[in-house]
Amino acid sequence: MNTHLSIDRSTITGTIAAPPSKSYSHRAIVVASLSNESEIACPLLSADVKATISASRSIGADVKVSEAGDLLTIRGVPRPVVPDDVIDVLNSGTTLRFFTAITSLAPGTSVLTGDASIRTRPNGPLLHALRDLGADVFSTKGDGTAPIVVRGPLKGGSTRISGSISSQFISALLIACPLTNEDSTIAIEGELKSRPYVDVTLEVLREAGIVIDERDDSGGLRFVIEGNQRFDLRRYTVPGDFSSSSYLLAAGALSGDHVTIRNLYPSRQGDSAIIRILEEMGADIVWNQEAGEVTVNRSDLHGVTVDVGRTPDLVPTLAVLGACASGEMRIVNASHVRYKETDRLHAMAVELAKMGVDIVETEDELVIHGGAVHGASLHGWDDHRIVMALAVAGMVAGDTKIDTAESVAVSYPGFVRDMRRLGGEIR
Repeated sequence: MNTHLSIDRSTITGTIAAPPSKSYSHRAIVVASLSNESEIACPLLSADVKATISASRSIGADVKVSEAGDLLTIRGVPRPVVPDDVIDVLNSGTTLRFFTAITSLAPGTSVLTGDASIRTRPNGPLLHALRDLGADVFSTKGDGTAPIVVRGPLKGGSTRISGSISSQFISALLIACPLTNEDSTIAIEGELKSRPYVDVTLEVLREAGIVIDERDDSGGLRFVIEGNQRFDLRRYTVPGDFSSSSYLLAAGALSGDHVTIRNLYPSRQGDSAIIRILEEMGADIVWNQEAGEVTVNRSDLHGVTVDVGRTPDLVPTLAVLGACASGEMRIVNASHVRYKETDRLHAMAVELAKMGVDIVETEDELVIHGGAVHGASLHGWDDHRIVMALAVAGMVAGDTKIDTAESVAVSYPGFVRDMRRLGGEIR
């Protein structure tokens, strides 16, 4: 299926709730699946999260979804069982990485794979770390990509892993290692990119009673994890998602008239930085943290320099903001963004150039000289974040078409509905 979006110039206004957080939903479901009995309120039921629910069932958890879809009741397993079949994670890199580690706890062989995009994404550092910790894990192609074969059980011990490619590797180890028989130490080599996602993992693990000792001294950043712990996540409410809300906030700053997003409370989500960045760009934006509401109006924005080492998922949104702002926008420390669903640095450079934007791509950054954007026929790269960001650009430019729009179901199934509710001319 290849669904197209058609977008005309729009002015949006009104109030809408932020979609639930994808990152928190994944982690809460996984942790609940390793607990006794849990309730997860306000989960995101996107394609990626449904892949995690399916994978949780495959390791023995009983996951029930309420009729309204607003509550998950999960009876977990203290130790994963060997799946009866191959785990298909579809397009979810989070599911692949988390369950590669989780299935290594089972005393048998598991196989994980996914769609064509997933089968190109790197996992080598995670596989190496799991081997250090006692599991037999390998890529069937020998290059670190899925399909992945996992033979447990994971024992514990010590490993070193690069922090420069994906924080999901570290989060996967943090989830699995408390259930090993031995204690574990995970030493991080280099900068831990996307650090806020690891903080989200640690937050949910603490809610489940898991103790992880973080040390950052002359020996570098290390996580020390006692083995034989027990998960106990009883009830968890998923907060609103700043990553998905970034498209609503960007649209409000570029073509909005008093747009308010509800359910955006302070949390560990690094992408809450979108509010600070918009302020720096000159946006008329106010965040009432106590009420969990952000209100934004159309403003004359100017380019700034943004280090996205901690916030890679904001890159498509920031590229569009830079394209529509005055002056120079520099998005730096961004090489890890090339390892997402697609090479997002390259994708945004190619597509925004079609809209007349002066944009230069280097190995580690985008340099954008903003100004007017014009309508164009754009490729969405089968990537939810590319499609949604380009849709915001289309609302400024008008006369824009974007293909592979079905990919928005990965993280924000209600994106088109919500934009239309605010007055967006999007079909």
